[in-house]
Amino acid sequence: MRKRVVITGMGVCAPNGIDLQAFAGALETGKSGIRFYPELERLNFRCQIAGKPDIKKDYINNYFTSLEQRGLMASGLIYGVIAGVDAWRDAGLQPTEDETTDWESGVIFGTGILGIDKLREAIHLIDEGKVKRIGSTSVTQTMASGISAYLGGIIGAGNQVTTNSSACTTGTEGLFMAYERISSGKATRMLAGSCSDSGPYVWGGFDAMRILPRNFNNRPELASRPMSASASGFVPGSGAGALVLESLDSAISRNAKIYAEVLGGAVNCGGQRSGGSMTAPNKTAVQKCIREALRDSEIGAEEIDSINGHLTATAKDPVEIENWAKALGRDKEDFPLINSFKSMVGH
Repeated sequence: MRKRVVITGMGVCAPNGIDLQAFAGALETGKSGIRFYPELERLNFRCQIAGKPDIKKDYINNYFTSLEQRGLMASGLIYGVIAGVDAWRDAGLQPTEDETTDWESGVIFGTGILGIDKLREAIHLIDEGKVKRIGSTSVTQTMASGISAYLGGIIGAGNQVTTNSSACTTGTEGLFMAYERISSGKATRMLAGSCSDSGPYVWGGFDAMRILPRNFNNRPELASRPMSASASGFVPGSGAGALVLESLDSAISRNAKIYAEVLGGAVNCGGQRSGGSMTAPNKTAVQKCIREALRDSEIGAEEIDSINGHLTATAKDPVEIENWAKALGRDKEDFPLINSFKSMVGH
């Protein structure tokens, strides 16, 4: 019998808010975190706007020691630590500095690209024959698992500590992996989330593909338009989000606040067949995944009242809506409410 799993902590580091209160306020008021960046203009980007958390050094001091900040250039690592630590604290838990290992807690924190600015610095130093100047933290800042290892050390996690990477679905996949770990009885609680680096060396490839909006550099807050007839591409974004999942029994025993219960889910892949590719969805696979998630959660399609979509403000938005409609068997007035945070934070 599966253990029931609940969410007891949340943390966020987003372009329009770097803590829960600020982020929630931005969503409620429609505050955009998408801005114009002169650096992108200087580098001849067509799209010169992006979503990037605005973090001051004084704020970073709350999460990293002065020693840890030496040579710290991995923006995704910074975002992930802020979101992860905040989620842990929001759950009523505290990072530990003693030698006790928490065997019942683990970390699954994903990323697509981590430490690209640090990697760029290291490449230049190596090419100049200055290997000794790279620094001892270059490896932990550039390996994908650096973020989960870092968070695991902060909270003293002794259960599974790993990093997943599956492009746009990384965060959701990490959440489901954490859920499965707890529901199967292999862990009591898991810190789950994902993060992404910011900057031109991450976003350049997308600009070269001509899938970013080019006509909103002087109106950045209007650029990301999911589900709009005037949608012209996604705005590059960065940041991190984190959740603390734990067994219902554990949450009740320590009188933790409970945000929600995770009922189930599903993961699959379209195999880049039947019209699908590395970037385009296989309609059959998407609809199959939705139906399997409903079945695993033991709920009916009629019980879905809200969807936070992938919706990227590209030509694939209508396809996503179609897939949901067919998988749920609901259309027009019967279709659930649907939105996309990408309109305010980018993708």
